[in-house]
Amino acid sequence: MTFANQLTLLRIVLIPLFVVIFYLPVPWAHITCAIIFAVAAITDWLDGYVARKYNQSTAFGAFLDPVADKLMVAIALLLLVSLHHDSAWFVAAAAVIVGREIIISALREWMAELGQRASVAVSFIGKIKTTLQMIAIIVLLMDRQEWYLMEIGYIALAGAAALTLWSMVIYLRAASPFFSTSATKK
Repeated sequence: MTFANQLTLLRIVLIPLFVVIFYLPVPWAHITCAIIFAVAAITDWLDGYVARKYNQSTAFGAFLDPVADKLMVAIALLLLVSLHHDSAWFVAAAAVIVGREIIISALREWMAELGQRASVAVSFIGKIKTTLQMIAIIVLLMDRQEWYLMEIGYIALAGAAALTLWSMVIYLRAASPFFSTSATKK
């Protein structure tokens, strides 16, 4: 078990703690969740850096890293929807982000079966989207009433949702030449 894989597993282990703390009836619950999510976001960057720098890339890590990322983000967005359920655009933005992750994960798996995984590799737009998404989730998890913090969170979430759609279109266009190919594995 490499250090990079341990960092990825840490993100998954943090998820139940994150959920339990979110629902604790204590004043520090949401700020603690924001800190846990920030730690998870940092380990997301750090595990990739460690894997590349110290040649710790593994097949297990390549599988587990995106799973850990998507689980943490989807669960955080679901929890945030429970706080912002009265805001239709917030619920829609969260649905767009989670829905896109499911679509692109399936697309990447399918493209890998065709031997074309590189056609749908992570793009620069995806990295910007992820950064905005992390900022939005961290700020909104704090659940502070200072107007400027909530506005920063809402703007970052709206930007992440827009880039989510844009990057999905780019990925689907890159894969479109393969949509008419046979379903048999190559």
